[in-house]
Amino acid sequence: MRKKVIAGNWKMNNDLQASEKLIVKLKNLLQNNKINCEVIINPPFTSLSEASRLIGGSSIKLGAQNMHFEDSGAFTGEVSASMLKSVGCEFVILGHSERRHIFGETDDMINKKIKKALSAGLKPIFCIGELLEERENGTTNDIIKRQVLNGLDGVSVDQMENIIIAYEPVWAIGTGKTASPLQAQEVHSFVRSLILDKYGKTTAENITVQYGGSVKPDNAKELLSQNDIDGALVGGACLKADSFMGIILSA
Repeated sequence: MRKKVIAGNWKMNNDLQASEKLIVKLKNLLQNNKINCEVIINPPFTSLSEASRLIGGSSIKLGAQNMHFEDSGAFTGEVSASMLKSVGCEFVILGHSERRHIFGETDDMINKKIKKALSAGLKPIFCIGELLEERENGTTNDIIKRQVLNGLDGVSVDQMENIIIAYEPVWAIGTGKTASPLQAQEVHSFVRSLILDKYGKTTAENITVQYGGSVKPDNAKELLSQNDIDGALVGGACLKADSFMGIILSA
Protein backbone atom coordinates (compact mmCIF):
# COMPACT_ATOMS: atom_id res chain seq x y z
CA MET A 1 0.00 0.00 0.00
CA ARG A 2 1.64 3.22 -1.16
CA LYS A 3 1.57 6.06 1.35
CA LYS A 4 -0.01 9.26 0.06
CA VAL A 5 2.33 12.23 -0.43
CA ILE A 6 0.94 15.76 -0.29
CA ALA A 7 3.35 18.47 -1.44
CA GLY A 8 2.71 22.21 -1.51
CA ASN A 9 4.35 24.26 -4.26
CA TRP A 10 4.31 27.86 -3.04
CA LYS A 11 5.66 29.15 -6.37
CA MET A 12 6.65 32.86 -6.23
CA ASN A 13 4.58 33.63 -3.16
CA ASN A 14 5.27 34.51 0.50
CA ASP A 15 8.13 36.64 1.75
CA LEU A 16 9.98 35.54 4.87
CA GLN A 17 7.38 36.83 7.31
CA ALA A 18 4.45 35.30 5.42
CA SER A 19 6.35 32.02 5.17
CA GLU A 20 6.88 31.94 8.91
CA LYS A 21 3.19 32.53 9.63
CA LEU A 22 2.06 29.83 7.22
CA ILE A 23 4.48 27.23 8.57
CA VAL A 24 3.62 27.93 12.20
CA LYS A 25 -0.11 27.59 11.49
CA LEU A 26 0.38 24.43 9.46
CA LYS A 27 2.51 22.88 12.21
CA ASN A 28 -0.20 23.60 14.77
CA LEU A 29 -2.88 22.04 12.59
CA LEU A 30 -0.78 18.94 11.98
CA GLN A 31 -0.13 18.55 15.70
CA ASN A 32 -3.86 18.62 16.40
CA ASN A 33 -4.84 16.07 13.75
CA LYS A 34 -3.86 12.47 13.18
CA ILE A 35 -2.61 12.08 9.62
CA ASN A 36 -1.38 9.15 7.59
CA CYS A 37 0.48 10.78 4.71
CA GLU A 38 3.77 12.50 4.01
CA VAL A 39 3.69 16.31 3.89
CA ILE A 40 6.22 18.37 1.92
CA ILE A 41 6.41 22.15 1.63
CA ASN A 42 8.31 23.87 -1.19
CA PRO A 43 8.78 27.56 -0.29
CA PRO A 44 10.73 30.08 -2.39
CA PHE A 45 14.52 30.01 -2.04
CA THR A 46 14.54 33.04 0.28
CA SER A 47 12.50 31.17 2.90
CA LEU A 48 14.16 27.76 2.79
CA SER A 49 16.65 28.26 5.60
CA GLU A 50 14.05 29.65 8.01
CA ALA A 51 11.54 27.01 6.92
CA SER A 52 14.07 24.30 7.72
CA ARG A 53 14.48 25.73 11.22
CA LEU A 54 10.74 26.08 11.82
CA ILE A 55 9.79 22.55 10.75
CA GLY A 56 12.45 21.01 12.98
CA GLY A 57 10.94 18.34 15.21
CA SER A 58 7.82 18.07 13.04
CA SER A 59 6.81 15.56 10.37
CA ILE A 60 6.94 18.20 7.61
CA LYS A 61 9.59 17.65 4.93
CA LEU A 62 11.28 20.46 2.98
CA GLY A 63 11.72 20.83 -0.75
CA ALA A 64 12.79 23.50 -3.23
CA GLN A 65 11.11 24.56 -6.47
CA ASN A 66 14.05 24.22 -8.86
CA MET A 67 17.82 23.84 -9.12
CA HIS A 68 20.62 23.94 -11.68
CA PHE A 69 22.33 20.81 -12.98
CA GLU A 70 25.87 22.16 -12.46
CA ASP A 71 27.63 22.09 -9.09
CA SER A 72 28.83 25.71 -9.23
CA GLY A 73 30.04 28.40 -11.60
CA ALA A 74 29.03 31.45 -13.59
CA PHE A 75 25.28 30.86 -13.56
CA THR A 76 23.90 34.10 -12.18
CA GLY A 77 20.61 33.66 -10.36
CA GLU A 78 20.82 29.86 -10.16
CA VAL A 79 20.97 27.55 -7.14
CA SER A 80 22.86 24.25 -6.91
CA ALA A 81 21.87 20.92 -5.36
CA SER A 82 24.49 21.27 -2.63
CA MET A 83 23.10 24.69 -1.71
CA LEU A 84 19.66 23.16 -1.28
CA LYS A 85 21.07 20.32 0.80
CA SER A 86 22.92 22.79 3.00
CA VAL A 87 19.67 24.48 4.07
CA GLY A 88 17.91 21.21 4.84
CA CYS A 89 16.08 20.34 1.62
CA GLU A 90 15.20 16.70 1.03
CA PHE A 91 13.14 17.20 -2.14
CA VAL A 92 13.24 19.40 -5.25
CA ILE A 93 10.55 20.02 -7.87
CA LEU A 94 11.93 19.53 -11.38
CA GLY A 95 10.30 19.86 -14.79
CA HIS A 96 7.30 21.89 -13.66
CA SER A 97 5.28 23.12 -16.62
CA GLU A 98 6.03 26.72 -15.70
CA ARG A 99 9.73 25.94 -15.99
CA ARG A 100 9.15 24.14 -19.30
CA HIS A 101 6.82 26.64 -20.96
CA ILE A 102 7.78 30.01 -19.43
CA PHE A 103 11.51 29.46 -19.00
CA GLY A 104 12.13 27.11 -21.91
CA GLU A 105 13.45 24.09 -20.05
CA THR A 106 13.83 21.05 -22.31
CA ASP A 107 13.55 17.34 -21.54
CA ASP A 108 17.35 17.17 -21.75
CA MET A 109 17.83 19.93 -19.17
CA ILE A 110 15.30 18.32 -16.85
CA ASN A 111 17.03 14.96 -17.22
CA LYS A 112 20.36 16.55 -16.24
CA LYS A 113 18.71 18.13 -13.20
CA ILE A 114 17.12 14.85 -12.13
CA LYS A 115 20.43 13.00 -12.32
CA LYS A 116 22.26 15.78 -10.48
CA ALA A 117 19.65 15.88 -7.74
CA LEU A 118 19.84 12.12 -7.26
CA SER A 119 23.64 12.13 -7.14
CA ALA A 120 23.51 14.88 -4.51
CA GLY A 121 21.02 13.00 -2.33
CA LEU A 122 17.94 15.05 -3.19
CA LYS A 123 14.64 13.41 -4.13
CA PRO A 124 13.14 14.85 -7.33
CA ILE A 125 9.44 15.55 -7.70
CA PHE A 126 9.48 15.08 -11.46
CA CYS A 127 6.63 16.93 -13.19
CA ILE A 128 5.04 15.91 -16.46
CA GLY A 129 1.90 17.02 -18.28
CA GLU A 130 0.29 17.99 -21.56
CA LEU A 131 -0.99 21.30 -22.94
CA LEU A 132 -4.69 21.83 -23.68
CA GLU A 133 -4.20 21.52 -27.44
CA GLU A 134 -2.29 18.26 -26.90
CA ARG A 135 -5.16 16.91 -24.82
CA GLU A 136 -7.69 18.00 -27.45
CA ASN A 137 -5.80 16.52 -30.40
CA GLY A 138 -5.40 13.16 -28.69
CA THR A 139 -1.63 13.19 -28.17
CA THR A 140 -1.63 13.16 -24.36
CA ASN A 141 -0.03 9.71 -24.11
CA ASP A 142 2.62 10.59 -26.70
CA ILE A 143 3.61 13.71 -24.72
CA ILE A 144 3.62 11.87 -21.39
CA LYS A 145 5.68 9.00 -22.80
CA ARG A 146 8.26 11.38 -24.27
CA GLN A 147 8.56 13.39 -21.05
CA VAL A 148 8.82 10.32 -18.82
CA LEU A 149 11.32 8.39 -20.92
CA ASN A 150 13.52 11.40 -21.73
CA GLY A 151 13.39 12.72 -18.19
CA LEU A 152 14.42 9.37 -16.71
CA ASP A 153 17.06 8.53 -19.29
CA GLY A 154 20.08 7.07 -17.50
CA VAL A 155 18.28 6.78 -14.15
CA SER A 156 18.79 3.37 -12.54
CA VAL A 157 16.26 1.07 -10.89
CA ASP A 158 17.80 1.78 -7.48
CA GLN A 159 17.58 5.54 -8.04
CA MET A 160 13.88 5.27 -8.88
CA GLU A 161 13.22 4.58 -5.21
CA ASN A 162 13.95 8.28 -4.59
CA ILE A 163 11.78 9.77 -7.34
CA ILE A 164 8.20 11.03 -7.18
CA ILE A 165 6.40 11.63 -10.47
CA ALA A 166 3.77 14.38 -10.55
CA TYR A 167 1.25 14.43 -13.38
CA GLU A 168 0.10 18.00 -13.90
CA PRO A 169 -2.06 18.66 -16.98
CA VAL A 170 -0.96 22.16 -17.97
CA TRP A 171 -4.54 23.15 -18.80
CA ALA A 172 -5.55 22.51 -15.18
CA ILE A 173 -2.79 24.46 -13.41
CA GLY A 174 -4.04 27.69 -11.87
CA THR A 175 -7.05 27.73 -14.19
CA GLY A 176 -9.68 26.38 -11.83
CA LYS A 177 -10.14 23.46 -14.23
CA THR A 178 -9.38 20.03 -12.89
CA ALA A 179 -8.91 16.77 -14.72
CA SER A 180 -11.80 14.50 -13.82
CA PRO A 181 -10.85 11.66 -11.50
CA LEU A 182 -11.22 9.29 -14.47
CA GLN A 183 -9.02 11.44 -16.75
CA ALA A 184 -6.36 11.70 -14.05
CA GLN A 185 -6.52 7.98 -13.26
CA GLU A 186 -6.10 7.07 -16.93
CA VAL A 187 -2.88 9.07 -17.22
CA HIS A 188 -1.56 7.86 -13.86
CA SER A 189 -2.18 4.27 -14.94
CA PHE A 190 -0.38 4.96 -18.21
CA VAL A 191 2.59 6.46 -16.35
CA ARG A 192 2.78 3.38 -14.16
CA SER A 193 2.73 1.18 -17.29
CA LEU A 194 5.70 3.13 -18.67
CA ILE A 195 7.60 2.56 -15.43
CA LEU A 196 6.65 -1.13 -15.55
CA ASP A 197 8.07 -1.48 -19.06
CA LYS A 198 11.27 0.38 -18.22
CA TYR A 199 11.97 -0.71 -14.64
CA GLY A 200 9.83 -3.74 -13.82
CA LYS A 201 6.88 -4.62 -11.63
CA THR A 202 8.33 -3.81 -8.21
CA THR A 203 9.35 -0.27 -9.17
CA ALA A 204 6.03 0.34 -10.95
CA GLU A 205 4.06 -0.79 -7.92
CA ASN A 206 6.12 1.22 -5.44
CA ILE A 207 6.63 4.54 -7.22
CA THR A 208 4.57 7.50 -6.01
CA VAL A 209 2.63 9.26 -8.78
CA GLN A 210 0.96 12.49 -7.63
CA TYR A 211 -1.73 14.53 -9.33
CA GLY A 212 -1.45 18.31 -9.60
CA GLY A 213 -3.77 20.83 -11.20
CA SER A 214 -6.25 22.95 -9.20
CA VAL A 215 -6.41 20.44 -6.34
CA LYS A 216 -8.64 21.79 -3.56
CA PRO A 217 -10.17 20.39 -0.38
CA ASP A 218 -13.50 19.83 -2.14
CA ASN A 219 -12.09 17.70 -4.98
CA ALA A 220 -9.10 16.08 -3.26
CA LYS A 221 -10.88 13.08 -1.77
CA GLU A 222 -12.33 11.87 -5.08
CA LEU A 223 -9.01 12.34 -6.89
CA LEU A 224 -6.98 10.67 -4.15
CA SER A 225 -9.33 7.68 -4.04
CA GLN A 226 -8.25 6.59 -7.53
CA ASN A 227 -6.12 3.44 -7.63
CA ASP A 228 -3.01 5.00 -9.18
CA ILE A 229 -3.13 8.50 -7.65
CA ASP A 230 -0.75 8.52 -4.70
CA GLY A 231 -0.98 12.12 -3.57
CA ALA A 232 -1.11 15.68 -4.79
CA LEU A 233 1.23 18.47 -5.80
CA VAL A 234 -0.80 21.46 -4.65
CA GLY A 235 -0.48 25.04 -5.92
CA GLY A 236 -2.78 27.84 -4.82
CA ALA A 237 -4.58 25.83 -2.15
CA CYS A 238 -1.34 25.28 -0.22
CA LEU A 239 -0.90 29.00 0.46
CA LYS A 240 -3.51 28.91 3.22
CA ALA A 241 -2.90 26.48 6.03
CA ASP A 242 -6.59 25.56 6.42
CA SER A 243 -7.11 24.63 2.77
CA PHE A 244 -3.81 22.73 2.58
CA MET A 245 -4.79 20.89 5.74
CA GLY A 246 -8.11 19.98 4.16
CA ILE A 247 -6.26 18.24 1.33
CA ILE A 248 -3.92 16.51 3.78
CA LEU A 249 -6.91 15.19 5.74
CA SER A 250 -8.48 13.92 2.50
CA ALA A 251 -5.39 11.80 2.00
